[in-house]
Amino acid sequence: MSEAAAAGSGEGAGGVQSVVRAFGVLEAVAELAPEAALVDIARATGLAQSTAHRLLQTMVNAGYVRQTEARGYALGAALISLGTRATPPLALRARSVMVELEALAQETVNLAVLDGDRIAYVGQVPSRHQMRMFTEIGHRVLPHSAGVGKAILSTLPETRVREIVAVTGLPRFTATTLTDVESLLADLRAVRRRGFAIDDGEHEVGVRCIAVPLPGASPPAAISISGPAARVNDELAATIAEALVDAARSLA
Repeated sequence: MSEAAAAGSGEGAGGVQSVVRAFGVLEAVAELAPEAALVDIARATGLAQSTAHRLLQTMVNAGYVRQTEARGYALGAALISLGTRATPPLALRARSVMVELEALAQETVNLAVLDGDRIAYVGQVPSRHQMRMFTEIGHRVLPHSAGVGKAILSTLPETRVREIVAVTGLPRFTATTLTDVESLLADLRAVRRRGFAIDDGEHEVGVRCIAVPLPGASPPAAISISGPAARVNDELAATIAEALVDAARSLA
């Protein structure tokens, strides 16, 4: 169906297509921050400028997008309220614990939960170092290569793990990424035995992450500390693992 035809038929069944397009425009504004031109938004979304403009004006009127003095577009203040309400209670409760962990390790602390078959980051305290690991809150990743992902998978029955990776696949991100299910399951058994997961450059070269699942969390959750492998050496990793286990117990 052409764009014009879709517009003339209510943007698809029940208006769903219009909603999908609106979110695509909103994400484009976020990606093109701090200020996005209409032509760039249209290009990023594959929409005609007239369609993108109509959706933008609707969101400007609702406060989710604002128009700048240069006639560009930026995210609106109404999103702040939505973001605050979307923050899981666990992330709010874990904040003080995460601050203490960053003070101990001086590396980035993350909190993540299982979101369908992906891992969603819901809390973070960034490292005080200029060179640090950074993942946007709300970002979703595949579970098999991330420390928090493997920590969370370790709490699930192996049949459930197989179901998840059957959907997500096991793509290779680095030379050390686990790309077959039996190797992943063996690693998850090791996580259960020692009480923490290790991502040793499996998701990103040169990054080391130690993660611990939160006992009894619903949805399944994990807390982690990550940083450059040169700084997160074996000695610090042992200290981090012990501190994370204690933190996970306090948040259980």
